[in-house]
Amino acid sequence: MTSLSRLPLFPLHTVLYPGGRLPLRIFEQRYIEMTKACLRDDSPFGVCRIVSGNEVLPTGTTAGGSAPEFATMGTLARIETWDMPEQGILHVGAIGETRFEVRSHTVERGGLIVGDVATVTPEPHVHFDPQWKPLADLLDVLAARVSAHRFPPERAYDDASWVGYRLCEMLPLPLSAKQELLEMNDAEARLASLRSLLAQQGVV
Repeated sequence: MTSLSRLPLFPLHTVLYPGGRLPLRIFEQRYIEMTKACLRDDSPFGVCRIVSGNEVLPTGTTAGGSAPEFATMGTLARIETWDMPEQGILHVGAIGETRFEVRSHTVERGGLIVGDVATVTPEPHVHFDPQWKPLADLLDVLAARVSAHRFPPERAYDDASWVGYRLCEMLPLPLSAKQELLEMNDAEARLASLRSLLAQQGVV
């Protein structure tokens, strides 16, 4: 872990992994302002999985109201592309970077959640062992079925972390399972868990 830093947080009903693609349609003022600040400062925001609560403030809720409950481990997201096809709506394409752990957070007056976070040291490169080839073959099939904005153009099938992360985000797993896989710090243990889950379904 590194020293603490302040980071705007964007709780979502999804799990973002390092290197993953995240398309967003942003219309709430708090997140439009966050996006503008991130673009201006070339800085990331943090994505955390919502455990309980809503992504959007319910009608009649004050902006400074209670935040949803969210997982303490998330992933930095850096904006790569953006567009405003209509007034007040931003289409953003972001990519996952380093994982982080939220130590504390506050809700600003406008409703934006800001956290004190510590980034997690990236996993070391682990060469992809031939025993995991069925998982790589499955990933190749899945990648061919999704649009380009959902899958990174750069492929790293020789990297155990990369293959594991891509399978985690593409497989229809419960969000709780996706979160557990994000929080693992061992690339081959993550692949072993994925193989076990897929074997239970008769996929591999």
